[in-house]
Amino acid sequence: MKNQHSPVLFLPHGGGPLPLLEDENHREMLKFFHEIIPKLGVPAAIIIISAHWEEEIVTITSGENPSLIYDYYGFPDEAYTVEYPAAGDPVLAQKIANLLRENGIESKLSDQRGFDHGVFVPLKILFPQANIPCVQLSLLNNLDPESHLKIGKALSKLRSEKTLIIGSGLSFHNMQSLMSQQNSLDQKNEEFEMWLIDACTNLNYASSVREQKLIKWSEAPFARYCQPREEHLLPLHVCAGAGGSAAKLVFAGKIMGKKTSAFLWN
Repeated sequence: MKNQHSPVLFLPHGGGPLPLLEDENHREMLKFFHEIIPKLGVPAAIIIISAHWEEEIVTITSGENPSLIYDYYGFPDEAYTVEYPAAGDPVLAQKIANLLRENGIESKLSDQRGFDHGVFVPLKILFPQANIPCVQLSLLNNLDPESHLKIGKALSKLRSEKTLIIGSGLSFHNMQSLMSQQNSLDQKNEEFEMWLIDACTNLNYASSVREQKLIKWSEAPFARYCQPREEHLLPLHVCAGAGGSAAKLVFAGKIMGKKTSAFLWN
């Protein structure tokens, strides 16, 4: 990896703590996680945007030692004793706030907020030693896609400082369908994924065209079936803004029987 240009990664974080419990329905996802590790290099810090934190304005973890938030229920006891003692990075948090302000985006720091499972589940697999400082950003609770693209653009400058940017969500998040555990072909799921892959990776699209597609994502085939509420898709918008170009498709497998995608910008 070139030191001057860290990658940006949008990944699926799976169902709650199930990836850490080696759930059978996450086997393809776990294989992908282990295969992507070499492409991420050794970042000096990680910025991660999780689907599981929304605020009225962008909020940034600024504590030195964030706790873990076990924001799931109904799992075995071991799911509530997971540890991931990654340090926070108050200096980076302030730098992010400054960058956002320079780009006309309001934000605030939180030294009390911990890391939710959209953070510690993937990071525990990708960087198990927990030795890289991490800062989490919230989504905006207005769920506006253009605003999240702008957040990503503001963060893009940090890629030149060995800072890895990760968006943690799921490209398919119809919970009723996921919980049904049906492995038969889901044509609605397939068509939306085809649209999303094209929007993110097609080299023939100008940046402005790609952005408009992502801004108007809800007009895509079966968009609201796949994302009844888009909080699990919007980390992708932040990544697309930070990536600034066409992405590479790095995962197109199944999680809990549904096709999902991961994208890398490098």
